[in-house]
Amino acid sequence: MDTIKTQTINDEEIEISERRNFLKKLAYGSLISLAVSDIASAKVRPILEPHHYGHGRAYPPHKEVNKRIIHSTLNRKIVHPSQQIAVNKSLHLVHSQTGDKLKITYFEQGRYVKGALKEINHLLRDYHSNEIHPIDTALLDQLFELNQRLSINKPIQVVSAYRAPITNATLRKKNSGVAEHSFHIQGRAIDIRIEGIHAQTIKKAALTMAKGGVGYYPESNFVHLDTGDIRTW
Repeated sequence: MDTIKTQTINDEEIEISERRNFLKKLAYGSLISLAVSDIASAKVRPILEPHHYGHGRAYPPHKEVNKRIIHSTLNRKIVHPSQQIAVNKSLHLVHSQTGDKLKITYFEQGRYVKGALKEINHLLRDYHSNEIHPIDTALLDQLFELNQRLSINKPIQVVSAYRAPITNATLRKKNSGVAEHSFHIQGRAIDIRIEGIHAQTIKKAALTMAKGGVGYYPESNFVHLDTGDIRTW
């Protein structure tokens, strides 16, 4: 009788063990399927070039020309959460048209500093009309990241930032390269240069960020940045 009980217990243990192994294999197979599905469905973001529709225009062309992959979810570097947000973000700006200078921390302890943003908005105003407009904080973050990628301490020289609609219209009459629906009108674009650094070097660094439009103007030695779709010209 004891022998029969022992045999029954052993059979039950074997059956339980087999069930556990089956469930483990099933779960493992499901995870592999999900991983393959995720990779297959990953999307890449195109960068459009060249730019034929005006400096800083807000609306991309209907036809996409010469697509080139600049950013992919498959090769994106994984960043630890603690590295994603800087504790403090500062900018050193000099407006080449007005001579205004500003070195200020605009992001501190997880939030934007209202007073600092107000000072930045003033420096980046339309210097033709002195009209002030809120500057997109995402654009400021682009400038901050660009500084980090270039590893420089030199000030960013501002050629042009916010433009009032009337200023943009006037410039458009003189220069066909000025877009009718420019991001400058929305406070979402800026033209910059940095002393001692070639504009092409700035452009390349900006493209690695893959965070908006990047225009290169070698004849004037400046680079355009905006917070629109990822594209270059």
